[in-house]
Amino acid sequence: MKYFLFLFGIFFLIVLEIARVYYIMPFPGSQEKETIEFAYFLDQYLVWFRLFGIALIAYPAFQLIANSKATIRWTAIMLMFFWLMVVYAFNFRFLADKMFYQPENKILVSSANNKVPDNSLVLGVVINGEAKAYPIEIIGYHHQVRDTIGGQQVMVTYCTVCRTGRVFKPEVSGQPETFRLVGMDHFNAMFEDSRTKSWWRQVNGEAIVGSKKGEILPEIPSEQMTLAAWLSRYPNSLIMQPDVKFTDQYAGLDKYDEGKIEGSLEGTDSLSWQNKSWVVGVSLGRDARAYDWNDLESKRTINDDLNGIPLVVVLQNDSASFHVWNRMVGNDTLKFLFVDSLNTLIDTQTKSVWDWNGKCVEGVHKNATLASIQSYQEFWHSWKTFHPNTTQYHVE
Repeated sequence: MKYFLFLFGIFFLIVLEIARVYYIMPFPGSQEKETIEFAYFLDQYLVWFRLFGIALIAYPAFQLIANSKATIRWTAIMLMFFWLMVVYAFNFRFLADKMFYQPENKILVSSANNKVPDNSLVLGVVINGEAKAYPIEIIGYHHQVRDTIGGQQVMVTYCTVCRTGRVFKPEVSGQPETFRLVGMDHFNAMFEDSRTKSWWRQVNGEAIVGSKKGEILPEIPSEQMTLAAWLSRYPNSLIMQPDVKFTDQYAGLDKYDEGKIEGSLEGTDSLSWQNKSWVVGVSLGRDARAYDWNDLESKRTINDDLNGIPLVVVLQNDSASFHVWNRMVGNDTLKFLFVDSLNTLIDTQTKSVWDWNGKCVEGVHKNATLASIQSYQEFWHSWKTFHPNTTQYHVE
């Protein structure tokens, strides 16, 4: 019986440590199933499960070590040592917040002192007239960066496996909160708040397990574009700089902006509507739609209607900066076209000329500005997973 209890207890303790991490990290097969409730249960009661397992092996281990042959004694010792190695690996090496750290030196500078290349993709935010830009290849490693913009606390997040950037107010039920990276759910980064220990998805700020399940973090509007495009609009913007302590980690995301990283998690598929294909996603009310990046590169403008809102998706000359605008101006619903010979946008009704800020610079609608619609660049697998009601736009 003592042999059975010892072996069962050791097996239970080892499987416990592995399972706790397996279901919330991108191990083979771990992210496809609906296992987040089970993973959360394991995490919340981990101490009690450990105590149960230790209680199972404590007396048998003493008996095996004190009163058994050398072969059995050393086998028991080696099994316990292996268990301790598993505990160390799955608590200090493989946990998300032990693999990805927050910047120790958060430095934001003006364009005059900036060292980030102009063609780098950034997540840009403007609050109360203050503009800041956060390079994706920097926040992609950190997963979240806390900052203050225009007097407002913000949580700038990015998940490289979903290619999703979101900015939230770090508040839970109206109270300031701090978050740690806890793992992933369906390949999307997941954060845990410090007070209720609920788990929140990065892709939409929704609490999916815990006492706050169903609540959503307030989202702050943001835009993704190249740093050059951002500075053309907000020349006084501050730009986040790399933390020199994480130079090697940032190097692992070199070429991520261009989609040239190899690998099943962060690599890009050049074909349309594959799991790792890029899309531009828009969600209005209960309606959501995805626009194929290849179509956008080819057409440069896509005119559409979603949930009764006329919109246009445009791609700038840099083939990286995109915008989605409401194409209603006054009582006119405009249709937009990119004219290669003029290298600019025009509306087909009035032939007015529009810049990449959505402002009319020449023609009937001069000085009018199109209203921005929140949109995201995302991997197709992510958008369709978290917007199951989405439709796909297909160019005629």
